[in-house]
Amino acid sequence: MKRNRLVLATALCFLLPNFVGFLAFTLFPVLFSLGAAFTNWNLMKTVSFQWVGFGNFLKLFGDPDFWLYFINTMYLMIGMPVAIAASLFLAIILSQRLRGMVAYRTLLYLPSFTSGVALLILWKALYNPNFGPINVVIESVLQWMHLGHIEPPTWLSSTKNLLALGAEHVEIVTKQFGLGARDAIIIMGIWTAAGGANMLLYLAGISNIPPELYEAASIDGAGRWAQFRHVTWPQLAPTTFFIVIMSVIGGLQGGFEQARVMTLGGPAGTTTTLSYYIYTKAFEEFQIGYASAVAWVLFIIVFAITLINWRFGSRYVNE
Repeated sequence: MKRNRLVLATALCFLLPNFVGFLAFTLFPVLFSLGAAFTNWNLMKTVSFQWVGFGNFLKLFGDPDFWLYFINTMYLMIGMPVAIAASLFLAIILSQRLRGMVAYRTLLYLPSFTSGVALLILWKALYNPNFGPINVVIESVLQWMHLGHIEPPTWLSSTKNLLALGAEHVEIVTKQFGLGARDAIIIMGIWTAAGGANMLLYLAGISNIPPELYEAASIDGAGRWAQFRHVTWPQLAPTTFFIVIMSVIGGLQGGFEQARVMTLGGPAGTTTTLSYYIYTKAFEEFQIGYASAVAWVLFIIVFAITLINWRFGSRYVNE
């Protein structure tokens, strides 16, 4: 009995630093922000501190900026299915037993070790409308195809987008159709995510598929596409389910680094997401109470969508 207590006490001593860190840097800030969401706390002290109940939440739902930035957040997630499909495609190619495949895997995953800020600065230079390599290539292709003088996109300085969404209001504006800052961030996200962690997860999932299934499918006369459709894809359902869940959560919470480093939320707020909106309200306008309310609404949105994905997505995993 004494030995068991000694083992328990030793284990608790090892766990104590992590537990204290969780209390101090996770649980306490979360509960503190929940309390702040029901106040008018303003660091500028332009108003006296007081409890406002659900006032911040009522103000939030009537705030046109909140809905505009929510639309921005959802728009930037459009490229998510393409990125997941690209990761799966690369994983299938890299799962082949060919010479030098380990080197190819390393090269594709290597950019994932790069600092996020450094990578964003690089992409900002690539998108430069005057001397960026992307526009240089586009202009060269247009000249080679003899399509006349067509102005390439101005990318991060343009409010245009493929859904013709208005810049400052939630509306459809025909003249807004084109390629702009939102689409630049989507393209960048697809490119950087294709060879990242999702590709490794798919590689691990493919390596765990029993080879007997492919042998049986081959004996039955199944070709490459049939094997993928009836063997690979069903066996990867749990992996895909996990990737979709994590991608949706990351997409709803993301957009801060891109906005902060590349566009400062512009032009005209078109790249401001809910996460960057929380930052500007809290640390630029010092409206801590209102920013906390936005953060908790974002948490509820993420939690609700995750529950929906879990409710309907897990059905296909278990079939």
